[in-house]
Amino acid sequence: QVQLVESGGGLVQPGGSLTLSCVASGSIGSIVMAWYRQAPGNSRKWVARISSLGTPFYVDSVKGRFTISRDNAKNTVTLQMNSLDPDDTAVYYCNRFDRPFNWGQGTQVTVSS
Repeated sequence: QVQLVESGGGLVQPGGSLTLSCVASGSIGSIVMAWYRQAPGNSRKWVARISSLGTPFYVDSVKGRFTISRDNAKNTVTLQMNSLDPDDTAVYYCNRFDRPFNWGQGTQVTVSS
């Protein structure tokens, strides 16, 4: 079972940027990977996913602001987040898109002035 470790979260002001990183313990090169987020009181939902060849897809709420990328040689997935809004506040997780592995601890993103 692949283990996932997310990092890069923090406190940022509205309009700011953060870059989240995810490192997998095993090979994820052939897997569609995704970033998910879970806000307090809400279920965990995907916000960006990327195919094994690097084609990205986004939910409408983050389109144009978030960029997902991957490095298959390093088994990493990155989420660049710009123009952050308080509604982006959540714990962010990365995982396989279709059949998730065990969830990592996530990384907290708080957007507040």
